[in-house]
Amino acid sequence: MGTNTFHLLIVELPQHPAAGEPTVLLRTKVGVKLGEGGISQGEIAPAAYQRALHTLQAFQEEMELHQVADVRATATSAVRVARNGPELVQDIFEQTGIRVEVIPGAREAELICLGIRRAVCLGAEPHLMMDIGGGSVEFIIANADTIFWKHSFEIGAQRLLDQFFRHDPMHPADVQAEHQFLHTALAPMLAAAEHFRPVSLIGASGTFDTLGGMQAARSGEDYAHQPAARAISLDSFYHSYNQLLALTHAERLQLPGMTPLRADMIVVACVLIDFVLKTCRLPHITASAYALKEGLLYEMLHAPRA
Repeated sequence: MGTNTFHLLIVELPQHPAAGEPTVLLRTKVGVKLGEGGISQGEIAPAAYQRALHTLQAFQEEMELHQVADVRATATSAVRVARNGPELVQDIFEQTGIRVEVIPGAREAELICLGIRRAVCLGAEPHLMMDIGGGSVEFIIANADTIFWKHSFEIGAQRLLDQFFRHDPMHPADVQAEHQFLHTALAPMLAAAEHFRPVSLIGASGTFDTLGGMQAARSGEDYAHQPAARAISLDSFYHSYNQLLALTHAERLQLPGMTPLRADMIVVACVLIDFVLKTCRLPHITASAYALKEGLLYEMLHAPRA
């Protein structure tokens, strides 16, 4: 249960972990916009609250159809910080029987790292991993074996949108204001990056998926096809970034793979990516299609069986 999107992944696990990968039976997502209209005030707004309940009821029906035996449900930033988050968790349980675990930011970062490792071959050198959610942004510095540093910052795209997206298209002064804010808000990440010297940026979740699709469309490729990992060159990112800054909401909606949910958030998210690339001096980007839910699945797959 993310701040923007709720994901449902139903898989059939192999009898033994060594027997192979899980078989995906259903992978779907719903743009619930749980943070809309309330996250910056520390509340889940009534309309978003009802969308969440409706979506979990629909997910429960899918799970019954697939005869799901083991359910793991997690909630992140919006539920974590909202005053009425515990009430939503209780209502979900009473109406669907689904027990939602509200995970702390550090745990979220660990699961994201596990997921990314399933998609991207990291090797021995440290990389800066970044997952831009609606409520929080997780940064992890890690290689294939070790997490050197991790932190979750409550500066997700919905919060940045509320604070800095004052004009459409976004004005240069608003971009500069966001950069100034990030210099202060992300000081711990900048210090960690200076210490560990990551060699690249690995981005997970929606914004990076969309940037990868925009790059694919420019190359004449099928932008709807989403590989587990996709290299995004700096030239490609800045082509997309400058385009997004110049277009209106209606014009951004016409871009390949763009959704109404992401058409505004992607602008402030790309300002954040630009800031990270420049301040950490990172030469290239890899987009990972795997993140928290794949990390959780990997953990379940390798948990001791009773």
